[in-house]
Amino acid sequence: MIELFAVAFLGGLITGVSPCIVPVLPVVVGGSTGTSKTRPILIIIGLVVSFSLAELLGVTVLSALHLPQNLLFWLGIALLLILAVGLMIPFIGDLLERPFNRLGSSRYAKSGGGFVLGLSLGLVFVPCAGPVLAAISVAAANHRISASSLFVTFFYSLGAALPLLLFAILAQRASIGWQRLRNHLSAVRRIGGAVLAVTTIAIAFGVFNPLQRAVPGYTSSLENHVESSGAIAKRLQSLSGEHANQFTKNGDKSKTVKVVSLPVLGVAPAFTGIVSWLNTPGHKPLTLSQLRGKVVLIDFWTYSCINCQRALPHVEAWYKSYADKGLVVVGVHTPEFAFEHVVSNVRSAAANLGVKYPIAVDSNYGTWNAYGNQYWPAEYLIDPNGKVRAYDFGEGDYATMESHIRTLLLANGSTDLLPATEVPNKTPTAQLTPESYIGYAQGQNEVGTAFVDDKFVNYQSPAVIPANSFALSGMWNDHMEEATSGVDAGLDLQFTANDVYLVIGGTGTVDVSFNGKSIRTISVKGIPKLYTLFSGSSLQTGELQLKFSAGVQAYDFTFG
Repeated sequence: MIELFAVAFLGGLITGVSPCIVPVLPVVVGGSTGTSKTRPILIIIGLVVSFSLAELLGVTVLSALHLPQNLLFWLGIALLLILAVGLMIPFIGDLLERPFNRLGSSRYAKSGGGFVLGLSLGLVFVPCAGPVLAAISVAAANHRISASSLFVTFFYSLGAALPLLLFAILAQRASIGWQRLRNHLSAVRRIGGAVLAVTTIAIAFGVFNPLQRAVPGYTSSLENHVESSGAIAKRLQSLSGEHANQFTKNGDKSKTVKVVSLPVLGVAPAFTGIVSWLNTPGHKPLTLSQLRGKVVLIDFWTYSCINCQRALPHVEAWYKSYADKGLVVVGVHTPEFAFEHVVSNVRSAAANLGVKYPIAVDSNYGTWNAYGNQYWPAEYLIDPNGKVRAYDFGEGDYATMESHIRTLLLANGSTDLLPATEVPNKTPTAQLTPESYIGYAQGQNEVGTAFVDDKFVNYQSPAVIPANSFALSGMWNDHMEEATSGVDAGLDLQFTANDVYLVIGGTGTVDVSFNGKSIRTISVKGIPKLYTLFSGSSLQTGELQLKFSAGVQAYDFTFG
């Protein structure tokens, strides 16, 4: 365990010299100037305490109180702005100093206020995501708070803060050594307050993000090398409750159905945490033990995913062709969006998509985690002895998977197989516009007015929209997973694709124009689902202009 703590500290130390510290560095340096030698230390102590507690307990506490998950971030922004105003305006600064005077600190700007500044800063500090931080985040999301996770978080944040402490001490020493600065401390406070205010606003609106992306990730390979060794990776997986995908290695040499061309990849995990079964007699659950003697194909999917929808005709064709020859197909529906957790939505969508084979509704990610899966769609092929013999992640390689299915069926004694299916492969081969989420939790590729969380805002679209980007216009209320339209709501999208899809919910209409020419009006009603906005006969580059009536929810663009 001591080795894990050491690696956590070293991983944090590497993070502390990475581009991730760019946003908070001006605050630490500016906040450390003055005559108090203890102020830099107190800033870093406050940062370590607040970051550790927020990272581990923030998700649990906010979820229990039904509060937005970004509340702590905005609380940190508010506190930093209050401190900035206190530095710039003496009267307000005096009010803020009174609690520290009672504690024996002469001025909050000299000593005690450093701890408050650090507490505020820890709430907005977003370090680079490495294996240690990922394990901490997953453990917190799954409410697996333990002494081990607490110490790992503490040592990680301590390591990340030490380089910042060095910068803070250097700034503080420089300010003490500059005699003219010491003679103008009042002016220094006001300048420091202005720097703190400007930096805080920049952090709030993501101004530093392009700079962070522009600076090379010179520490990434070192961090992954340190944190991803075999023993440490296993300890981190244990800490988070996750399991590695054991099927990506040929690790099981036990006897099974003898098929030379297909390696034995491991024992297939049982169906775990399934909340409901669809398309089974009486909606009764299936178990892999009762399916022994059959060839089983596990297909992980979610109904609004265009990649899954393009793969479904192939899976359905295999089920139709080989079900009477010993193939069992089980679709494990693991949701991406909140509306996909609703069983009735899954039932309705499956019926509309023509899915006839059994569906395991995996809303709590039990089976997904048991397999260590990370993809929609993903297929795992299981032999009659319950061993995984092949897998396929994503779209496209349908012929290979069907060949594996036929190989196992023949080895299991099936005869008179029908010819291989001939479903057109619609997997895109050209470079398309990437998937683009509209909710602020995963929002990307947006331009114009920055996303404002959970309230109606009048968005402005820029005169020119870059390639592979979109912009909102008019009134929108942007939520974690989707944006809800208000008055005069519009959205302009620059894309390269044959087809453009959008997951839409709510009630209303969407008017679609391509390069200024109206092409269709979509009526939206019922559960959110995937709609086709544009369908071309060849690869197109152009602009879609969408006009939404009030009350329509826009989730996620995908392209084909």
